[in-house]
Parts: sequence; C-alpha cells; structure tokens
Amino acid sequence: MDLPAIVKESENVQAEDFVTTVEKATEVLCGENGRIGNMTVTDRLVELEPIGEALVVGDLHGDSESLVAILEKSDFLRRMENNKDASMIFLGDYGDRGEHSTELYYIVLSLKLAFPAQVILLRGNHESPTDLSASPNDLPVQFQLRFKEKWVVVYAKMRALFACLYNAVHVPERYLMVHGGLPSKIRSIREIARADTLHPKKSYLEELLWSDPDETIQGTYPSPRGAGNLFGKAVTEQVLKKLNVKIVIRGHEAAGEGFRLNHDGKILTLHSRKGPPYFNTFGAYLDLPLAEKPENANQILSYVHKF
Repeated sequence: MDLPAIVKESENVQAEDFVTTVEKATEVLCGENGRIGNMTVTDRLVELEPIGEALVVGDLHGDSESLVAILEKSDFLRRMENNKDASMIFLGDYGDRGEHSTELYYIVLSLKLAFPAQVILLRGNHESPTDLSASPNDLPVQFQLRFKEKWVVVYAKMRALFACLYNAVHVPERYLMVHGGLPSKIRSIREIARADTLHPKKSYLEELLWSDPDETIQGTYPSPRGAGNLFGKAVTEQVLKKLNVKIVIRGHEAAGEGFRLNHDGKILTLHSRKGPPYFNTFGAYLDLPLAEKPENANQILSYVHKF
C-alpha cells in the first residue's frame, strides 16, 4: 500500500469517490461473518486469536497527521504485507473535533479495503446511533464545507457505515478492547456481540461507547458526559472475571502522556491524537505481541509508544 498516495488522495477526494470508498467499506464490514484470517466475527464482536502482533490506535478525531505518524513510526503497513498474523485495531472516534475528519476516514477505510482480514474498526461514541450522538458533532459541518450540496448524501453513507463498526475485540484469556467502558451488568461475551441489537432496551451499547473508569467509586454512577456511567474497580474486576480476560484496552478519554492506567493496571487508555481541544503533550499507540498473557497493563507498558 502506497501511504503517501493515499494521503494525497484523501486531501483531494471528491464526493463521488469518497462515497464509493465508504460504500465499499460498508459492504466489507457488514458482510464479515465467521472465520476471516485470524479473527472470527459473530454479530458485532471480533474474536481475535492470540497470535502475531497488533497495532492498537486510540481516538484520532480528525488528526490525520498523527495517524500518518503512527503508520510511519510503526512500519506496520509493511509488517501487515509480510505477515498475515499482524492486525491493526482502531478503537473508534475517527472524526469530529479535528479539521481533517474527511481525510482521516478516507485513509482508515482505505486501510480496511487494502487489508480486510487484518484491519479491525471499532465503533466510538462519535459513531453512535442517533439517540446516543455526541455533542457537539461537527462532522456534518465539515462535510458541508468540503462537499457543498452533496454533503447530505455523504453523511447518510457514513451513518450507514457506523452501524457496521464493531462493538469490541476479544482476545481470549488476555484482552477486551472497547471504545469506552464496561457494561456493568453484562453476563457474557455474547451480550457484547449483540449490544447494538439489544439497544436501547439494554444499556450495553451505551456503556461500551460512553462509560469511563473512576478511581473514587466501587459501583457505577451516572456519567457527567450525559450518557454512560462512571464505573469503579469492583465493576472492572467482576466483568473481567465473567469474560475470562485480564485487561481492558480502550480509548474515549484524553491523556496528557497519550495513555493512562486505571484500576490497578486492569484498564489501559490510549489517546492517539494531539492538539486542541485536548492539548495532550503526547499521543500514544500500542504495538502488542498477542501471544503473551500479562496479568495487568503494567506488564505491557514497554509496548506503548508515545509520539
């Protein structure tokens, strides 16, 4: 894959070509089912085999410069080309709050089309269903400025794509990767797989997309974000035990150093963009060998890369 060429395309893409890319990616994502490479897809859950390596990227929010920096520093495109056991996982929140949301989506979707069995795209709260939409939501405004009268069609295609993004990645006995937080009353991994179809009767999808860990409580408390919950260490321990995993890897919150640990290392937060409105000093990504079986995230900090 020629990254500089894709970046240049993203800067100049017109509405028709952008829509074509979105439609192709939507068809691929919605059509994924069963065994595909090292992953098994069930509803909106990816079960990823604990083999090979994974590049994990947190919130980008229209920061295409940081995405390009991550891809160049990690050399992960070449590694995916040479190793089918290399996976690239995005934790959601691709657009909004950054002026290059169109470019960011175009690059990420081009990655998915180039490596369909190796690139995994999670749903963030900025890709929520309409009843859980983030505010402010400037993606429609960006599309209006970029695509003029054709923005309505472009945005409708993006909304259809959002419904095909994944709720979570499950690496057995190791990791649960989500955008936001843990559904406090979840009983099985199956309910995470079906969280979108159970919404809004069950709050699982809302919590996956919107919730945050908190160090001052044990149970849950309504989130000041207006959706989801704050959840304490006891919730994390209970849910991880039910799902037989050790660590949650998630995005959703800014971190000055690009990453943060919570709940005695049971939760690792990654934030992969820099600049306003977050003003974090560093962005970070995770370059992770999946076969290892760490007990907490302190044991994988050497795989976190700041930039």
